[in-house]
Amino acid sequence: MKKGLWREKMLEKGKWVGPIIDQHMHLDRSNLFLDAVADFSSSGGTGIMLVHKPSFSHSLPIDLEGYREAYSDTISMADEVRTEFGLGVGVVLGPHPVAWEKQIPELGIEASSELHLEAVSLALEYIDSGHAHCLGEVGRPHYPVEEEIWARANDLLLEILSMASSSRTSVQLHVEENDEKTYSELSQLCITSGISSERAIRHFAPPNVSADFTHGLSATVNVGKGSIETIVETAREAASPWGMETDFLDDNRRPGAVLGPKTVPKRTQELCSSLLSEGWSENEVESLLTKVHSEWPESLYGL
Repeated sequence: MKKGLWREKMLEKGKWVGPIIDQHMHLDRSNLFLDAVADFSSSGGTGIMLVHKPSFSHSLPIDLEGYREAYSDTISMADEVRTEFGLGVGVVLGPHPVAWEKQIPELGIEASSELHLEAVSLALEYIDSGHAHCLGEVGRPHYPVEEEIWARANDLLLEILSMASSSRTSVQLHVEENDEKTYSELSQLCITSGISSERAIRHFAPPNVSADFTHGLSATVNVGKGSIETIVETAREAASPWGMETDFLDDNRRPGAVLGPKTVPKRTQELCSSLLSEGWSENEVESLLTKVHSEWPESLYGL
C-alpha cells in the first residue's frame, strides 16, 4: 500500500485510520473464504498477504503439475478478493515443509526433495512474472523429526534461500518455536546462502522484535493475546522490518488453531493505544504504524 493513497494524518483521536495488513493469511474455497475476508475488511483491514495453503486434508501434489494447479488457484483467489473487496492482496507461493516431510513415506526422501525444489523454482517463476510477491511458506518442520530428516530439511532450506537470493525475492519462513535460538540459526543460514537477512521473514514469530532477539531477520509477528505488551517493550530496539499476522487457516475442523481474521485490525488499535499510553508521541506512533502496515510491506513484497 503506497502512502500516497492514504490521508495525510492517519491518527484521529488516538485511533489508527491508515492501512492495516495481515501479512500471513490462508483462504480455502471449501470453508469461509470470502466470508473471512469480509470479517477482516469490516474490522478495518485493508490488505493481506495470501499464502498458498497445502491440502493436508485431501491430497498433496505428487508432481509439478499438481503444484501448478494449486498455485494457480491461490492466484485466482487473490484476484477474487481484490475484485470483491478492493483490498490490496499480495500472493505468497511455495511448497510447505510439512508437505515435504509428509510425502517422504510415499515418495521417498530423494523424490520428495526433488519435487520440493521444483516447486520452489515454479513459485519463483510466478514471482518473476509478477503473479506472486513472495516465496513461502518454506522452511523446516516445526515438530520433532528423525535426525536424517532434520539434516535434509536444513540442507533444503539452505538451497532454497540461495535460490531466493539469486532471484532477489523475500521469503516467509515456517520454522519451529525456539525463540532467539531459531533466529540465530536462521541468521547463519542467511549468511551462508547469501540472502539479505531482511529478506528472510520469520512467520508466526514471537512478539519480541528487538535487534538482539531477531538477529537481523524480518518477522511477521503472531499477534495473539499478550503480544502487544511485548511489542511495546521491544519496538524501540527493533532494527529490521516486522509486521502482524494471524496465520488464519480457514479450516472449519480447527477453528481455534490459530487467530481469526479480525485479529490484526484489533491488535493494531491496541498497539496504537498502548504506545500512546507509554508516552510515544502521535508522530512516533504514526511513523511506526506506517512502517508496519505500508512502508515495510512495500519494501519486502513490492506491494
